[in-house]
Amino acid sequence: MHEMTSEKRVKHIVEAALLAAGGPLTIDMLLELFLEEERPEKKALREAIGTLQQEYQDRGIELVEVGSGFRINVRAELAPWVSRLWEERPARYSRAMLETLALIAYRQPITRGEIEEIRGVSVSSQIIKTMMEREWIRVVGHRDVPGKPALYATTRGFLDYFGMSSLSDLPTLQEIRDLDSINRELELAVPSTEISAGQAAAEADDGEVPEEAEESVAGGVNEPEMRYSEDDGRVH
Repeated sequence: MHEMTSEKRVKHIVEAALLAAGGPLTIDMLLELFLEEERPEKKALREAIGTLQQEYQDRGIELVEVGSGFRINVRAELAPWVSRLWEERPARYSRAMLETLALIAYRQPITRGEIEEIRGVSVSSQIIKTMMEREWIRVVGHRDVPGKPALYATTRGFLDYFGMSSLSDLPTLQEIRDLDSINRELELAVPSTEISAGQAAAEADDGEVPEEAEESVAGGVNEPEMRYSEDDGRVH
């Protein structure tokens, strides 16, 4: 029988695993790193995570909980420097895509027709396709009306990308006046100019804005999903 792993060693193992994983890890996933005879209690893992979070307070990285588990991030304020490690420019999304994504996040489950009614313009099929390919949204059912339109809701991938652990981290609707407010709350760059209704209707094929169209929003350094129940497929 091996001696029970010390608190310090548990912390080091958790830290190393999170750095090496390249994505979020849950408590259960961290437990699986240990042999049965040395496996710590879940409480010990949470304490190790809490200790690391405190130790990172004055450093360039942070340990955060997102929809799919725990992850080590580069701090957002350091993104302008760290992003220079990659030659490619970050993805830039059209205002129409962000408006559609915001409506799904706040009104879910919601149909494409309901989104179009609120926005006043049609929603490009490529906008929906792009968000589904990025695993930001998913079909959670169908509205019981003629045509049985699909109901869309956000996913854990959406939470991960925007650095949230649950839908409760979204700003309240009372705090939001327009899309620019949503962008600030999601820690995205605010578009420098307004996009016209005509431009919004004529969205880019994949929802991304070409370089010459600067009325766009850049994604963050970490591509980190909304929490939803595996039992009923609903987002919480």
